[in-house]
Amino acid sequence: MLFIFYLISINTLLFCLMCIDKKRAIKNQFRISEKTLLTLAFMGGSFSILLSMRLIHHKGKKFKNIIPILTIESFFLLFLTYKILFS
Repeated sequence: MLFIFYLISINTLLFCLMCIDKKRAIKNQFRISEKTLLTLAFMGGSFSILLSMRLIHHKGKKFKNIIPILTIESFFLLFLTYKILFS
């Protein structure tokens, strides 16, 4: 249960950061680094990056090949957590 709350929290945070970064990109302001975004994606937020790439069309070209791998990694972590907690 705690892991699901963690995934929801990190995905919400990362989606908000992607929206902020998109607005800053349009206004040519200081932006959030790709390193930060990818680190959060690796920590379980890859679903929100996929969602933001589709909904707000942000970072679609740069993250196109990386995010599916991180999504598979997130599914794997979720599966392992489920097996550990419920077996």
